[in-house]
Amino acid sequence: MRSWSVFIIVCVVICVFDTKMKVSMADLVDDTCRQTPNYVLCVETLRADPGSAGADLKGLAIIIVNKVEEKGLATVEQINNLLASTTDPKRIDALSSCLRYYNNGVLGGDVIAAKQSLSRDNPILAAQFMNDSAGNARNCEDRVSTLEGGSPLSSSNTTVNELSFIAAAIARIVM
Repeated sequence: MRSWSVFIIVCVVICVFDTKMKVSMADLVDDTCRQTPNYVLCVETLRADPGSAGADLKGLAIIIVNKVEEKGLATVEQINNLLASTTDPKRIDALSSCLRYYNNGVLGGDVIAAKQSLSRDNPILAAQFMNDSAGNARNCEDRVSTLEGGSPLSSSNTTVNELSFIAAAIARIVM
């Protein structure tokens, strides 16, 4: 009888501890995202990633930087598809500029450098690289928004821009 009592007490303690850990992780995501420029996008992005459940602040920043990379790669694919389907010189010029902003800036420099900076415990530098990433997405949008018919990349550029600013904000919290 005594062994059953001990077993039940241990199970209750484990359940309470597990619940408190889940609540504190949920609070970390919520508290962190409240300090970013886009609370809703931040929470949606982090909650969609299973790794966020056990992540610390630095881990949350890395998750968002990884999402910037993922969205950046998707944008490059979109740009390449648009380039393949046009012969308009103005459109080719604007889209080619965007390709450079993403390949040389967002993906070729900013994301890589932000990841390295976070892994080397330099969140100030990571925040700067993510701000640069946001600027590259904005520069692309500025180039294509003048095209006839408007920007074909508006949604993608906005997402990369906003995620980059979220990553920069979280990196600043890590400091």
